[in-house]
Amino acid sequence: MSARTSSGPVVSRHGWAHALVTVIGALAAMGAVAALGLWAAGAADLPGGAFPQVLAATLVTAVGGTVRLSGDAGGLAGTEGGLAVIPLSVTLAGALAVGWGFLRPLRRRAVAGAPELGGWAARIAVLWLLVLVGLGLAARHTFEIPLGDGPLGDLGELFGFRPVVGFAADVPLTVLIGLVWLAGVLLVALMVSGGAPLPGGLLRFQASVRPAARAMVRLLLAAVVIALVVALVVAATRGHPVETFALILLGLPNVAWLALTVGLGATWDGRVEGPFGLPMPQVLDEVLRTPELSELNLGTLVEHDGARWWWLLVADAVLLLAAAFMMAALSPADVRVRQHAVRLAVALALTVLMICLMARVSARIGLSVLGIGDLGEGFSGEVLLTPRLWSALGLALLWGLAAGFAGASAARVLRRRGGGGTGR
Repeated sequence: MSARTSSGPVVSRHGWAHALVTVIGALAAMGAVAALGLWAAGAADLPGGAFPQVLAATLVTAVGGTVRLSGDAGGLAGTEGGLAVIPLSVTLAGALAVGWGFLRPLRRRAVAGAPELGGWAARIAVLWLLVLVGLGLAARHTFEIPLGDGPLGDLGELFGFRPVVGFAADVPLTVLIGLVWLAGVLLVALMVSGGAPLPGGLLRFQASVRPAARAMVRLLLAAVVIALVVALVVAATRGHPVETFALILLGLPNVAWLALTVGLGATWDGRVEGPFGLPMPQVLDEVLRTPELSELNLGTLVEHDGARWWWLLVADAVLLLAAAFMMAALSPADVRVRQHAVRLAVALALTVLMICLMARVSARIGLSVLGIGDLGEGFSGEVLLTPRLWSALGLALLWGLAAGFAGASAARVLRRRGGGGTGR
């Protein structure tokens, strides 16, 4: 796109070349984070040179795509499993790269027409579609499962079966969800940016939406930064640096944002069984490693590991008050305190909804022989973590109202002392 149209107005340069740079940059950022995380997790030692395929599958799941597990062990045995988990460190890296690339050509603009923004987003979407198709086709592999020297191995020798398990991306679903993910990232980028232009028809929403959106994004990033500091301290003082490095690069936001909801009082139901576990602090694995579903909340964490977990509540209160104050400071002075409270409540509820949808975990794999299920303790297992959604949203609304009122009141006092007006 040229720098000046025939009619005269100046527009930004954001043609196909810039879209290609944006998509390649996002793919490189996600690939680097995922590759280093998988390497730290030991994926480089997978048999059959499966690392590239596992890397592709990780990128697929990072944008919400679906990877299905399958297995075969001949006529006398069967394998079954399922996997639903999003490596949010990789997701966050991709979202930041896409958002930056999308907004960069639009900087220093006051207004942009809807056709212009739509055309710029469409260029990125077309190239992103090709990336999703390529990743979906590459994310497939099959592994042979060693049965060992125990009874399961004896049965394998007796009946001559060699169980295999594999994974393959659901390409159509991955493309659909990946495009929805891209649209969400671009929309959030427009809402969060203080300098990106909006179509004239949307300018009236700028004062009410952008401060709340920016406050919530900074709240999420602050939670990740705090979790990163804690993880580095734990790695330096308690050992296991490689495992901690893998957690940071694959699932740090999973832990940070889960802790954010738990600090608000939310409850998650979960279960850990078999050799698998959650890539999280050991206490979470202890809380959830029970025969039946267990509750994960502040009460169960305190019960298992002492009163220090109440600091989650304190940290959430401080972060929310800071977010509320920042939102009020970014808003026009004539916005009333109760309007700030309502806007923060709605924004926090939407943020918690996003966390609940993206941080849930469901992983199950098992082997049965002659109809006898789950043979071999070293092979079968399950990890489950799901939120109690409605109670989490209700608590988010209450916290948002309280923090929004307190933060806006503090901002109003400071404005008065500074000589500026404020709304009531």
